[in-house]
Amino acid sequence: MKKTLKSDIPRKTVYRLSVYLRCLQRLRTNKIRTVSSEALAKAAQVKSTQLRKDLTYFGQFGTRGLGYDVEQLSAMMGELLGTTSLQPVILVGVGNLGLALISYHGFEQEGFEIIAAFDADGQRKRTKCRLPIYSMDKLDEVILERAVKMAILTVPAPEAQEVVNQLIAHGIVGILNFAPIMLHVPEEVMVNNVNLAIELENLSYFIQQ
Repeated sequence: MKKTLKSDIPRKTVYRLSVYLRCLQRLRTNKIRTVSSEALAKAAQVKSTQLRKDLTYFGQFGTRGLGYDVEQLSAMMGELLGTTSLQPVILVGVGNLGLALISYHGFEQEGFEIIAAFDADGQRKRTKCRLPIYSMDKLDEVILERAVKMAILTVPAPEAQEVVNQLIAHGIVGILNFAPIMLHVPEEVMVNNVNLAIELENLSYFIQQ
């Protein structure tokens, strides 16, 4: 089988992989060893044809009549998503949202560790911050020392593009962007935008009478 390039795989497929993995983790917790494509698809709230199509991007899995080996498929998806070991992540912008994300302990369970935070005012005291907060001139040192490839961006919109340029210059290639602005990045850099206002607007549309 010809290997599929990462760039050829739809982003929605990668997103669904994360959903499938969480469903498989629940099955493992319940000591279920095998699962059919129909049962896994139902748990993930997709069609079984969609599930099978998503998996074919990565190879052939499962046995006809027996389904998928839960442990094996979980391991494969974890490897594809790069969560089999803790990945270091940095956060830039230690305001209220940044502090809330730093305080969240669930990232480690999913394979990610926020190792350091950066802010334009690295000297300002923050209460209840469990991480060291550095000034921006320490970016290169920390990124290089810990081989960091991902960053969470929680800075105000006017500063976002300049900060992203710095991150990319120091080797960051994956950015989770909470700033309410569309960022301009090279093709090899991946940005996932999280705009809470847009999500609320979307919900608002569907609840209108």
